[in-house]
Amino acid sequence: MRESIKPAFTGRGAPLRQYEYLVITVGSGEPVPIAYQRLREHAEYGKWELERSTLYLGGQRKYLMRRKVLRVERTLTVY
Repeated sequence: MRESIKPAFTGRGAPLRQYEYLVITVGSGEPVPIAYQRLREHAEYGKWELERSTLYLGGQRKYLMRRKVLRVERTLTVY
């Protein structure tokens, strides 16, 4: 099982991306219940939501999860 995160850039000059993405790839020989358990853990503890799941010819699965990026602006002016 392989996981990779595509982060959203924040700060000045960054594109206005609303979500960051997590891609989970499961090989054809790996058990599906373990992959589902990993998806549930990411959803519960990391606030990720499942956007898309893909089943490829040969049995490989790919799950695309996303979560909203919270942008925080400074409210205190320091001189």
